[in-house]
Amino acid sequence: VVNGGVRFGRVSKTLKMGVVGLPNIGKSSLFNLLTHTSLAAAENFPFCTIEPNEARCPVPDDRYDHLCEMWQPGSRYPAFLQVWDIAGLIRGASEGAGLGNKFLSHIGAVDGIFHMVRSFENEDVQHVEDTVDPVRDLETITAELCRKDLQLLENAIAQEIKDVKRSPTMKLSVLFTNTMEKVKTLLTANRPVKDAEWTTPEIELIKEKLQGLVTTKPQVYLVNLTARDYERKKNKHLPAIHQWIQAHGGGPMIPISVEWEALHADDAPDAPAADGAAVATKSSLPRVITEGFKCLDLIYFFTAGDKEVRCWTIPKGWTAPQAGGVIHSDMENFFVKAEVVGWEDFKTLQKSKGMSDVKAAGKFRMEGKSYIVQDGDIIHYMVGKK
Repeated sequence: VVNGGVRFGRVSKTLKMGVVGLPNIGKSSLFNLLTHTSLAAAENFPFCTIEPNEARCPVPDDRYDHLCEMWQPGSRYPAFLQVWDIAGLIRGASEGAGLGNKFLSHIGAVDGIFHMVRSFENEDVQHVEDTVDPVRDLETITAELCRKDLQLLENAIAQEIKDVKRSPTMKLSVLFTNTMEKVKTLLTANRPVKDAEWTTPEIELIKEKLQGLVTTKPQVYLVNLTARDYERKKNKHLPAIHQWIQAHGGGPMIPISVEWEALHADDAPDAPAADGAAVATKSSLPRVITEGFKCLDLIYFFTAGDKEVRCWTIPKGWTAPQAGGVIHSDMENFFVKAEVVGWEDFKTLQKSKGMSDVKAAGKFRMEGKSYIVQDGDIIHYMVGKK
């Protein structure tokens, strides 16, 4: 029995996170900050974003920076997180309120969700529900996603019954009946499918019969605060938000402040304050990106040399040949072996560019076809002839 949203997702190295929430909570402004662009129309009225904006954010990583500093390569390629800015949902979206059906279909196209809620008062920025209540807003978005999935569930059950009636040799399986009833019970109670514990046969059945569910997607919760609250690390709504998240399947909760990030967007890293003191408050954006990457069950390995340092993104659990196929299909099809050093061994042992110190310590390992690549591995592939 397993739980957690990632297991329902597709296996791919090009997974996407979508920023989801009510209108006017700072989603498009956050998207602009994450991607260092002004693609998203950050305006103070509902539905200013219609089509989802898509961009990619470099994943901050000290390991990658260390390799680039050591090798000083001509080309540098960090890992990237694909992010969509999805227009705001409102109460009744599953019945078509606002542009609900279109927006819900956009959520269906991403693999994980940054679920953003507003926890700040500002008379100049209207709230679609008139008052600021983050827990109510969490309930609203979750309920709309569950209702959308209920519609998909009802259609899938009707289709299965129709298929069974066509063939006298077919009948509804006990697994199908029990699994669909379990899904219906969850969704009717506004509980996402990902929150429950599932057996492997149940998971496979859900993936086969209920393709397109949105409540199976993993979520990272972003709580948008005022700059003042963010700096003092206090907000009256945070305890209730945390309690709600823990009662609804858990997941990372990251306090952020779009206001603070915008004020400090041009600051140099580790820049001192005006009085020369170190700035105690740090940007939350690096954590947002890394948590999004992590919740999609993605990792990356490195290739490093004088010409290039590059991160290669793969799903967690891939073997060395599968990972090599991301670089070139020949590295999977004609794989012979991989020379591998784990990141901690490399960082501890290697004092200059190259692998001499690692090899001298016996830490540059030869791995075969069954080796499961670990996050941060540095790999050199050896392939045979075509």
